[in-house]
Amino acid sequence: MVKIKEPDAIKRLILSDDYKHKRIISISAHIDHGKTTTTDYLMRRAGLMSDAAAGQALMTDSDEEEQERGITIFTSVVLLNFKVDDEEYLVQLSDTPGHLSFTGEVSRALRASDGAVILVDALEGIMTQTETNIRLAVGSEACKPVLFVNKVDRLINELKLPPAKVYERIDIIISKVNTLIQKVAPEEFKKSWQVSFQEGSVAIGSAKTGWAFTMKTLEKRDIKPTVVFEKYDEGDEMWLRENLPLDEALLEMIVKHLPDPKTAQKYKIPRIWKGDLDSPEGKSLLECDPKGPLLGMITKIFIEPKSKRPTLIGRIFSGTIKHGQEIRLVNMRQNAKVKRLGVQEITDILDMDEVPAGNLFSVFGFMCPSGETFVEPGSEMKGFESIEYVCEPVVSRSIKPIDPQDVAKLGEVVSKWIMADPTAKFVHDKESGEYRLDGIDPLQIEILTKRINEQVKIDVSEPIIVYREKMTERGDEFHTKSPNGHNRVRMVLEPLDEKTVELIKKKRVTMDLHPRDRGAILRDEAGWDAKVARKILDIYESCMLVDAMSGVQRFDRIFSYLQTVFREFVDSGPIAHEPVMGVKVTLTDATIHNDPAHTGYNEVTTMVSAGLNMGFLTGKPGLYEPVLNVDIKTPTDTQGQVIKVLSGHRGQILTIEGEEDNVTVKGTLPTAETMDIADEFRSATAGRSFFGYQFRGFEGVPTSLHEELILEIRKRKGMAEEMPSLSSWNRWVYKRT
Repeated sequence: MVKIKEPDAIKRLILSDDYKHKRIISISAHIDHGKTTTTDYLMRRAGLMSDAAAGQALMTDSDEEEQERGITIFTSVVLLNFKVDDEEYLVQLSDTPGHLSFTGEVSRALRASDGAVILVDALEGIMTQTETNIRLAVGSEACKPVLFVNKVDRLINELKLPPAKVYERIDIIISKVNTLIQKVAPEEFKKSWQVSFQEGSVAIGSAKTGWAFTMKTLEKRDIKPTVVFEKYDEGDEMWLRENLPLDEALLEMIVKHLPDPKTAQKYKIPRIWKGDLDSPEGKSLLECDPKGPLLGMITKIFIEPKSKRPTLIGRIFSGTIKHGQEIRLVNMRQNAKVKRLGVQEITDILDMDEVPAGNLFSVFGFMCPSGETFVEPGSEMKGFESIEYVCEPVVSRSIKPIDPQDVAKLGEVVSKWIMADPTAKFVHDKESGEYRLDGIDPLQIEILTKRINEQVKIDVSEPIIVYREKMTERGDEFHTKSPNGHNRVRMVLEPLDEKTVELIKKKRVTMDLHPRDRGAILRDEAGWDAKVARKILDIYESCMLVDAMSGVQRFDRIFSYLQTVFREFVDSGPIAHEPVMGVKVTLTDATIHNDPAHTGYNEVTTMVSAGLNMGFLTGKPGLYEPVLNVDIKTPTDTQGQVIKVLSGHRGQILTIEGEEDNVTVKGTLPTAETMDIADEFRSATAGRSFFGYQFRGFEGVPTSLHEELILEIRKRKGMAEEMPSLSSWNRWVYKRT
């Protein structure tokens, strides 16, 4: 538990309308680039830990799993008050994970932030997760960046580089960061958000030792940067820590270069809220008005490791949330009561009676998914845009309770963890009877299953890759009948265009939208006919169900059954019971018997399932595998070994970039080939390479492996060990007599 040094000061600053002295920021970087060590020094400056412990305690890694593995798994939130140039500031900080497995935590933290401190290891340079985090922070969530080039001591101690070479290496990193900012920043900020050492928005230092400087801190103390090399030569690193303290340089950047909530919401709100900005509600959001209508978002769920009780953390963008009040959860369409309210200090809550706009908050007393918008009961305000996630679930482990009577409890426990981390998915395959937990990679699933097992004892299978099934052309139209012959449905399946799939994934197009608004987006951005776009019956995952029927009676009676089987089909396709992606199902006609006794669940689902499966199989479908973008930084003399390892795992080389005595090999690699590959790279290069990866997307399984892989998956799932064909469903085809 964190001992809050000045709780009254934090409460006063939370309630203050002096927004110029508030900052809401995230610290973000590739794994092991030093985020949590850096955060320690800010904690020390705020009086939450001793000087000796800073850089060693890793206080925001409070979870036992984090401490055991030495990595950040869950975002930690802490509120700190500081004095900078005799002015008091409140910094509301999120220390985010750097591992790809937990990139969802980064996305959620950035939604609640206005600024981002980007860390880069001076030796490793820009890595894949660095690029991802800059795109998420600067591009997706409009968080202004500053840069901390960390671990400069490695260039001096390990590489023995002279000052000129160190400066050159740092300049290259700054240039690459600015290239990424230029690429993804909002149009109006492409120049002004560039980071610059001369302007004071770049800090250089070593979190391990506890020193850093910006141009401004050097000027204040009248110190030349060459002193760093002198002190390392003398073995007097403590001088650097005492005379160029890390926290001073970071705070200098944070308060001088990152925006306050009131300034940031003027440009952040139009990107994350699609309501009428000229309405009273819109104006309140743009002004960050604590007296306006209530609108906030839950961006993180902290589940206490021992009690397993959830605390919901988020941000108030408009209005004021109060202890004991009732709020309306927009997406869940239900009310909830705020039983406890406060602000988060890592694992504890500092209680508050109210929290106004422009602040983070913590609430206890109900459960909802991360990303949920809330308003006052009775309000018609629109919710926020969905948080963008850069990864999809591509690794799976089947789970089942050791005690069969715990099935219901297992569902409840898993659903809580999925609410906390929506990048994972829990699926029950009715045909195979399998409960499946899908996630970004094996580490994420391992962490989740450990948490679940603490509440329900489970058996867990070995991790397997989750593929996708996708059709490549329009299938045949099928007219199918129910087993009793009294009902019929006609449909056709075809691939959904990529633009529409993108709109679905970004939650720009959802079933929650009014059909008119949804139709306008599809018409303007994906070229749909507006009339067709308004007749969408369901959107699930990346697939759509569309109504092109006319004059059909009693369709509403069977719709819930039809929707159920459509969703089951998307979850488990006919090729190998893998999820289906990017399919548009169009219903062209239906006949529904007038007696409800003849339109039962089995009658409807049988004929619909037959139409879906046959329509899909006639569209030249294939199995698609998840693929990663990878980069391997390695000394020039080991380039050949790296390429050999990559090529030996079906990898493709995209570029090879040289930089002094090192090269960066960039390429693609199937996820199925990544198990233990980092160890292979290290072994092939005597531990001198750095391996990073990022989710790229799904690509067709090579023809030479296609059938063999399908049969292997079908065998594992207990399906018939033969390629699927129409014969399984032919008997349900309707033929006129």
